[in-house]
Parts: sequence; structure tokens; C-alpha cells
Amino acid sequence: MPFSALPKVELHLHLDCSLSFDVVQQLDPQIINEEKFREQFIAPDKCRDLADYISRSESAVVLMQDREALQLVTDDLFKQLQADNVIYAEIRFAPLLHTRKDLSAEEVVEAVNAAVEEQVNETGIEAGIILCTLRHYSEDQSMETVKLVEQFSDSRVVGFDIAADEAGFPIDNHISAFEYANEKGFNCTAHAGEACGAESVWETLINFKPSRIGHGVRSAEDDELLDYLKDHEIHLEVCPTSNVQTNVFDTISDHSINSLYEEGISLSVNTDTRTISNVTLEEEYQMLSDLFDWDVDQLLRCNIEAINHAFTDEQTKEKLRGIIREAYANN
Repeated sequence: MPFSALPKVELHLHLDCSLSFDVVQQLDPQIINEEKFREQFIAPDKCRDLADYISRSESAVVLMQDREALQLVTDDLFKQLQADNVIYAEIRFAPLLHTRKDLSAEEVVEAVNAAVEEQVNETGIEAGIILCTLRHYSEDQSMETVKLVEQFSDSRVVGFDIAADEAGFPIDNHISAFEYANEKGFNCTAHAGEACGAESVWETLINFKPSRIGHGVRSAEDDELLDYLKDHEIHLEVCPTSNVQTNVFDTISDHSINSLYEEGISLSVNTDTRTISNVTLEEEYQMLSDLFDWDVDQLLRCNIEAINHAFTDEQTKEKLRGIIREAYANN
């Protein structure tokens, strides 16, 4: 079944991990061929662990240190989204990573926000921005990031997240930032249940109170947690290919996405990192079809669940639901 024509929703997508060969060549003429690009920007099929996988983003972050680069990378990502027939995307990144030269964190967010706004108008793809703090950041850095969410609340910035090495760093430095986010009513998601097990998801839910969990696939190890996710309508942003590369699962066939779906958990299918994982949503859909016999029914439900839990207004959600339902009914 061809999935290319189906409209898609992507909630879990890292900007600095999704640079195409073309944009990297523009930003770094030393990347003279695809082999060199692959060595520096694409992870192997199996990394040692999540930290090893994340390390592949450094080559991109180095290139994304001025306004022009941030603009080019954002424009490039929208080209990829168009090619994949994505109609709504939430693009996440950590602003503080891009302040190594002359830009302030505020200027970084301004640059990406302006680029996203321009691309939404040009392409018709609806999009929001999620600002990330990182596990290894200090309490002050987390607070600085969440206050950028507040400062840009009238822009394309729609939420707050915590990412990076889940297994290597505790949550302690970030509790105050999430408390602040919840007090202000910000949309929150949080990476958990990826490098660590179900206990990480519990810890994250109790301390950060997000409405969505990035990955969360190891929730399948705890029946009580599954009941909690259903009872509280917590949405899992699942990224199958990425989870195999980071050794959460040995193979895609071992992945928990099908059992989570059958359990009635709200979840969506996402690429996580289009370049590091070297994957598109169309390819993720095809893989789920091949291995778990998913068809338009499962993918329709995942996309509707994604829209229902998207960090956007109800009017936009209703429009997107209509587009999705009509297209999937005709396939």
C-alpha cells in the first residue's frame, strides 16, 4: 500500500537532527560527498545507547550558530515535510545550544520562529515550535528555557520539553522549570521511557505533569502504568526506527508500538530525527504495515490521536481532522 499520498501529522521532530545533505553542503562546503555526510550526520543502524545516538547531532549544532543557518535549516526541514505530505508538525530544539557565537537564546528563538512563520505561510503546513531544556542542563538553564516559552507565547512557540540523555542525568534540576510551566498553563511534553524503563515514565509524570511523553515505549513493561496513561489520556510520541537504533529494542519486530496500540494507548508515529535515523514518516508507516499488518485504520487512529493531543487551537485541530479523515476514507 503506498503511504506517500496520505496526509500525516508529526509531533516529535528535532530540528537540529534533521538536516539534509543539500543544506549541510550549503553550510559546510567541506562535506563534499554523501559518504562524508553519512559518516558525520547519520547514525548506524545500531548505536551503543541513547547517548551515542545523540552525539550524532553535534555536527549539525556546530553549523547552526547564526541566523542565516537557522533559517536555511528550517526552510530545508519544511521541504522534507512537504515531500512526506506532513500537514501539521511540531518542531523542537534547545535554544541554548545555538548561542556559541554571537546569538543570544532570545535571538535564536526569534530566528527560528520567523523562519517557521514564513514557511507556514508559503507551504500551508501548520506548525508549532517546542523549546527543549536538556537533561544535563542546570536549574538556571532550564528556567531560562521555560521563560523563553513564556516570552514567545504569542508566536509559533507552543510548548516545553526536556530531552537528551535520560539515563545519564536525574530530573532534579528541572522540576522547578516544569512547575513554572504548569503554573503558567504551558503545554508540556517530556522525553521518558526510552533509555530507562517504566519507572522513568512514572517519575516524569509525577514530577513534570506533561500531557504527552516523548517515546514512552517502555511503559509497556508496567500494566499499572498503562492503566494510568489511559485514565489520564497521556499521549505517547512513538519513534520506532530511533528506538531500535538506540537499543531500546533489538529489532522493529520487538518494538512495543503494536501492543501499546492494541492496549488502547493514545500514540502517534514520528521520525524523531529525520537525518540521524535516516527515515521519513512514509517509511515508518510502511515498516509498521510490513511487520504488524497496519493499514489505513491504524494510521488514521494514530493521526487523529496526534491531532487531538497537538499543541494548537481547536479550530486548527478541527480543520486537520477533516483533511485526515477525508483522505484516509478514500484509501
